[in-house]
Amino acid sequence: MSNIFEKSKYKSLKTSSFSDIKLIKKGKVREVYDLDENYLIIASDRISAFDVIMEEVVPTKGVILNLISKFWFELTNKIIDNHLITTNIEDYPSICHQYKDELEGRSMLIKRTKPLPIEFVVRGYLAGSGWKEYKTTGEICGIKLPSGLKEYDKLESPIFTPASKNDIGHDENISYEKYIEILGQEIGDKLKDISLEIYNLGYQKMIQKGIILVDTKFEFGLNSDDKVILIDEVLTPDSSRYWLLEDYKPGVVQINFDKQILRDYLETLDWNKQYPPPTLPNDIINKTLEKYIQAYNLILGN
Repeated sequence: MSNIFEKSKYKSLKTSSFSDIKLIKKGKVREVYDLDENYLIIASDRISAFDVIMEEVVPTKGVILNLISKFWFELTNKIIDNHLITTNIEDYPSICHQYKDELEGRSMLIKRTKPLPIEFVVRGYLAGSGWKEYKTTGEICGIKLPSGLKEYDKLESPIFTPASKNDIGHDENISYEKYIEILGQEIGDKLKDISLEIYNLGYQKMIQKGIILVDTKFEFGLNSDDKVILIDEVLTPDSSRYWLLEDYKPGVVQINFDKQILRDYLETLDWNKQYPPPTLPNDIINKTLEKYIQAYNLILGN
């Protein structure tokens, strides 16, 4: 399956530049263009660490993320509608067809939405910022957890731990009360339940393949009818933490299927984690790509 990511098949893309289509947003990885009735979203091969975008790209990383999201959008559609219209470039507006080489594999035609100002986070294990908060308070986002838990322990049941979006820096964990204050009780409770349902679907699907879906974050938005739908990316290695089940052991450092190799390398350097980033050796780029390809094969494999 990994041969679909041969560099000869997909053109590497650091930044798209479509002069005759209006760019409305550029994130760390994705660009969003305005197609009047709908949007065009493109997953580039950019990679960031510690909130700094590297100068080098990881070839086909954007394609991998896009195809994984497509897989999950189609699978979770029975739970909630989402923004995906099509990934078939022939069905895009004609103005896009001239950019087929750049769009192939890494783009989606999506519905126009207004994103909600929340990261909808679900955690099944004690890791990352959740572990740091638990060590200090014994809680995560106001949820009291049993004492004596070890890092990477499996929680008794998945918990919903929302975060507020920040334009600069990391998102900030918030209490459920603050979350409801922002969204309102009805929509807040509904999206909590949906987030947990999608996580549980993903967890059950992956555990059968020997992969643990540790935690994840979702985004939701309002479409033109003010209906809430799932947007952005879904259960990718960039938005989720995955571990191999056969290697899992609480209290022991786990290997993620994301850019952990890159982060670990950068930690060895005398770099202040500010722009400009250091130059990345090809070996680190290739090893990072191998992890993304492995994630793709595990998630979409039989």
